[in-house]
Amino acid sequence: MDTAAILWSLLFGSIGMGYFIYGRKQNHTVTRYTGVALILFPYVVTDTVTLVAIGVLLLVLPRFIKL
Repeated sequence: MDTAAILWSLLFGSIGMGYFIYGRKQNHTVTRYTGVALILFPYVVTDTVTLVAIGVLLLVLPRFIKL
């Protein structure tokens, strides 16, 4: 794992923590589970480009899915 992947993982994990806390307080299911996904997916993905692509898709997911 290179430095860029570690920094991207830290960024997405931090944003995921914010999504999780916001989703729990607002009782918004999609945002809460997106936060969990943002925290956990960097452990599985090792390629930096794929990491950024999946991270950005997960960041915009709650904007388009309203439950």
